[in-house]
Amino acid sequence: MTDERQEPGGEILIRVDGTFDAPAAWDVRGRLGAIPATSNVVIDFSQVREFNDLGLAVMAPGLVPGYGPHVVVRGLRQHQHRMFRYFGVDLDALRDLSRGAALRHGSELTPDS
Repeated sequence: MTDERQEPGGEILIRVDGTFDAPAAWDVRGRLGAIPATSNVVIDFSQVREFNDLGLAVMAPGLVPGYGPHVVVRGLRQHQHRMFRYFGVDLDALRDLSRGAALRHGSELTPDS
């Protein structure tokens, strides 16, 4: 299940829980595609019980800078960080890019947990 809401600081929080598999990843990518590219988004995976690597593979292209909104992810374990790197996504660089964009737009994003 995925929940989306606007935070007081202006960023959009997408919370994912349960199992993160390919259908869940397509859902999150669809949500990201509907958000303006100038927005700041935090994807919170802290309530996910089970990660399927295929879900991470589906999600990875949606996190590439320039694809859509500025995205920060939180709540991932070391394995998921490593898998995103294998799929060509540097989450630390994304966080730094998003933090810089947030500062330019006058808000600060929540740091990666």
